[in-house]
Amino acid sequence: MKTNIVTVALSLLTMAAVAQKDQIKNAEDFIEDGQYAKAKEQLKIAEAKLGEVNDKWQERFYLYKGQAYSAENATAEDMKTAAMAYEKAAEMGSDDAQEALMKLKNNLIQSAIQDQNAQKFSSAADKLYTSYQLSTTDTIYLYYAANNLVQAQDYDKAVEYLEMLNEMDYDGSGKEFVAVNVESGEEEVFGSKEQRDLMVKTSEYKDPSVREIPSKKGDIAQLIARIYISQKKYDKAIASMDKAKSTNPDDVSLLLAEANMYYQMGEVEKAIEILEEAATKDPNDPTTFNNIALMYSEVGKPELAIEKFKKALEIKPEYNDARINLIATILGKERVLIDEMNNLGMSKKDNARYDELAEERKELYREVLPYLEKAIEVDPSNQDVIKTAMNIYSNLGKQDKADEMKAKLNQ
Repeated sequence: MKTNIVTVALSLLTMAAVAQKDQIKNAEDFIEDGQYAKAKEQLKIAEAKLGEVNDKWQERFYLYKGQAYSAENATAEDMKTAAMAYEKAAEMGSDDAQEALMKLKNNLIQSAIQDQNAQKFSSAADKLYTSYQLSTTDTIYLYYAANNLVQAQDYDKAVEYLEMLNEMDYDGSGKEFVAVNVESGEEEVFGSKEQRDLMVKTSEYKDPSVREIPSKKGDIAQLIARIYISQKKYDKAIASMDKAKSTNPDDVSLLLAEANMYYQMGEVEKAIEILEEAATKDPNDPTTFNNIALMYSEVGKPELAIEKFKKALEIKPEYNDARINLIATILGKERVLIDEMNNLGMSKKDNARYDELAEERKELYREVLPYLEKAIEVDPSNQDVIKTAMNIYSNLGKQDKADEMKAKLNQ
């Protein structure tokens, strides 16, 4: 009697295994026909008793599940399901699953980029976060997900991701592996050298190369601070910045982020102090000196501003933004002269003072003229600069040069 029971049980087990194999095979047929919904139905039935088939059939099950869930118009959640299935099949020895997983990760990233370009920032963030979940060593995708959430104005989730990066002491510097998509002609970024090299082998990509990636610590700290400041959580902004600096005391990008944070909080003098420290640590960054100068202008210290603008131009002579800011700061001193001139009376003393002020005004014009000429040389299309030069030439009695500027404008 016991023998019969065992025989019957073995018979039922064999029948169940055959049924599972049939459903897995059916799923394969549906996938080949593009009927992915039906394939998923068969796979769900098979999955309930997957342990009743051998490893080879389980490997096929996971491969087909990956194919079914990564089909066209797959959601981020579907892609995650597909990736987990491919990973399982690859672990069991499927080379097809390993290659499909690489393609899936790349497609997920490219789909996120398309969403981002279409300003579908929430969708892009979901896909990028899924990419991070699939390979938590690819932390860059968590960073990009956070940035897209900022664009989507989902600040609570964005700061959650950014704080995760802060907790990891994520730096983000390193190398970026890129290759050119043969069909589109566009350069695309891959999560790893292995992934890029595998895609190049498919002949769908060519011209593999490597790009250096700068540290993102400053960007992360600045984003966190910006979000907390917008939420008026100033203590959290300062605490987050202090934490980032404590682990990276020599990171100039964090000093720049901290200065920007205090500037947003309205503490301009504090921001200047921090920027001066950053300039000491990195005396070859013209942007830092330009920003210091702008802040000195804002707090009514034009001479210090002019000094810093000139320093920026010493470092980078073609830096037209700093040059135009310098021009504006020098000409800004004209306002005081004009106000005094307008308030003078008609007495002999007042007329004499008027002439003195008029000469001081012309001196400002003569001081600023070389910078205007250089600005036009660097950027001949800047109409505002050309107009300013035309007016100054005219005020200095250089009508031929004023006419030359007018002709430039008419062009």
